[in-house]
Amino acid sequence: MITAEQKPLEDIRGMIAPYRRLLVLGCGSCVAECAAGGEKETAMLGSALRMAARMNGEDVLIEEKTLDRQCVREFVVLLDEIIDRYDAILSLGCGAGVQAVADMYPEIPVIPALDTEFIGETKDQGYWVESCVGCGDCMLYEFGGVCPLARCAKHLLNGPCGGSMNGRCEVDPEQPCAWQLIIDRLDRFDALERLEAIHPPKDWSRKQGRGPRKIMREDQQR
Repeated sequence: MITAEQKPLEDIRGMIAPYRRLLVLGCGSCVAECAAGGEKETAMLGSALRMAARMNGEDVLIEEKTLDRQCVREFVVLLDEIIDRYDAILSLGCGAGVQAVADMYPEIPVIPALDTEFIGETKDQGYWVESCVGCGDCMLYEFGGVCPLARCAKHLLNGPCGGSMNGRCEVDPEQPCAWQLIIDRLDRFDALERLEAIHPPKDWSRKQGRGPRKIMREDQQR
């Protein structure tokens, strides 16, 4: 899932300062799972902004709404009935959600309340870890289900650096060495021969350098 963290309140207040009628817009998908932009967080931010406005004697209207997903047109169109009531939207969606809403309503500023962080997995309650960089050329089969690009501090594709000790990363001893995990996993599967292949430098053109990436499925289109 995509993870995010809320920007500092003062930064948010600085961005919304020119506007008097504000919709604080939450998202009920990824950012809700990581406790950054769901219905609860949206209500808390709206309340904090109203309180700060009252303390500063500001005459503003601040209301909240949460969509199931901000990145899906079918959910965003639900704003059609109320969008005219506001000068700006403060989005608690990820970067994709912010841009999707802005594309739908180009006549109104859409302001990000979150910093989008990474694609990760939920390890425990309140604990998320990066596990994918979205490279466009998944190699998890070759590496036993452990991504060296996301989980190795040096992003090495052809073996460990030699600096790890006792299975811990040389760069950050608090982290397990990704290559130790890869070797242990492939050994368990009796598949260490997969590591005999030499991998060239990653072709990052599949991730960046050609504008936004697209996926089109004709079988899914109406």
